[in-house]
Amino acid sequence: MAELPQDLEALLTEYGRHLRLGRNRSAHTVRAYLGDARSLLAHLVGRTPDASVAELDLPTLRAWLALHADRGAARTSTARRASAARAFTAWLTRTGRLTVDPGLRLAAPKAHRSLPAVLGQEQAGRVLGAVESGAAQRDPMALRDRLVIELLYATGIRVSELCGLDIDDLDRERHLVRVLGKGNKERSAPFGGPADHAIQEWLTYGRPLLAAPDSGRALLLGRRGRRLDQRQARSVVHAAVSAIPGTADMGPHGLRHTAATHLLEGGADLRIVQELLGHASLATTQLYTHVSVDRLRKAHDQAHPRA
Repeated sequence: MAELPQDLEALLTEYGRHLRLGRNRSAHTVRAYLGDARSLLAHLVGRTPDASVAELDLPTLRAWLALHADRGAARTSTARRASAARAFTAWLTRTGRLTVDPGLRLAAPKAHRSLPAVLGQEQAGRVLGAVESGAAQRDPMALRDRLVIELLYATGIRVSELCGLDIDDLDRERHLVRVLGKGNKERSAPFGGPADHAIQEWLTYGRPLLAAPDSGRALLLGRRGRRLDQRQARSVVHAAVSAIPGTADMGPHGLRHTAATHLLEGGADLRIVQELLGHASLATTQLYTHVSVDRLRKAHDQAHPRA
């Protein structure tokens, strides 16, 4: 990637500050948006070395996307880059760097939305039974791992939300956990008796043995007493699910898919599931109805004599 002139580097620094402070984007989102903005500006400078950001137009945006597509970028990646480019040009227009926003006319291929892998209810029961059995000896790490699986499946929360939980976020009396989701939006997610039992066992026999001066009020801890990070949580889920023969390989997001699917199969209203999962758009939640229908169709094909 070509080096950017100093004025464009300063522009990216200002844009990053806007994303962090003005839009309250996560660190991951800021890195992704800045990376795409840098790539776009490098493409502009590569075509015309002395070009200014004011020369960013629709043909340049389309050529930049086409370049990535020609290199074999997936449709999902191209769609993400188009979204990032539109956000960047919208900001450039609002701040007076562009007089007309070329991103408004930038189209991108729609990303294919594949059906996520989910556990069947019987498979989920076996996974939960295995982690419960593993925690029977009250080993701190086994107790922690059981709670990770129980909470992810019981609540459908994201792994980032799970790792961010503090003890004070638990309402044991009402069986609710307070979650800080995307965009710092707070919501409550219910959990049942098995998860509450896992919480009790962890707080009584597990967490006190791992807690360290820098543990703070973090609910879940790593082996050294620090807050559990997402990488560790993913390893816990992969290990627990893969230990059960016949299950698809999945991480925390797979348990989130599973929880949503089982809720809908159990008759939960789509709007309720949307609220529980913290989806901004109902269209995102509707993906899980496709999963349920797909499983219904497979069951029909296997069982009906005239399928």
